[in-house]
Amino acid sequence: MVRRATGEGGKRAKGARRPELRLPPLTPWSGGGLEPDGDYDGLEFQDADLSGQDGAGARFMDCALAGCAVDGTALGRARVLDSVLTGLRGVGTHLAESTFRDVEVVDARLGGTQLHGAVLERVVVRGGKIDYLNLREARLRDVVFESCVLVEPDFAGASLERVEFVDCALKGADFGSATLKDVDLRGAAPLEIARGLDRLSGAVISTGQLLDLAPVLAAELGIRVE
Repeated sequence: MVRRATGEGGKRAKGARRPELRLPPLTPWSGGGLEPDGDYDGLEFQDADLSGQDGAGARFMDCALAGCAVDGTALGRARVLDSVLTGLRGVGTHLAESTFRDVEVVDARLGGTQLHGAVLERVVVRGGKIDYLNLREARLRDVVFESCVLVEPDFAGASLERVEFVDCALKGADFGSATLKDVDLRGAAPLEIARGLDRLSGAVISTGQLLDLAPVLAAELGIRVE
């Protein structure tokens, strides 16, 4: 069942815990290309072109990436910890099975980002636009999507706990086979769900959103409205 604003029994959804980031003084990255299983600690990547590079399994700790190009960058199984990513841009960035913990992603312009099987914990995605975000089978805990546009995000089979959509456009979302707990969708406008309406148990929506979803819910249940 989809819960309304106050949830079942009048209880409100638990809010997401946001990251508390205090980056240390950073050292400019010297360039030279990413390396598989590389270790990057306390570095600033400014306007770096990382397109097509292979950093699979790398660890980024206390880092800032600003204005970087990540077209086709291979970062599968990477770990991004206590870091701020600002103005990333690219298509087809590969981040499958990666880990993001205590991370802010600000004003990203991404398309076809592969995050299937990833783990996101205490992450804020603020501003920007992400098209065709693949979060299949991912685990999201304490994640906030704020003032951003998500076009056809794929949450199929994912686990979402304490996830908030705040002043966020959610277009054509797929929640098929997903598991939701304390997911607050009230700040999503528009809220467009292409698949997985039957998986929204554990979500909170507003009365207005319920009315907007009514035709789709009716079709899902095989109800004719005449």
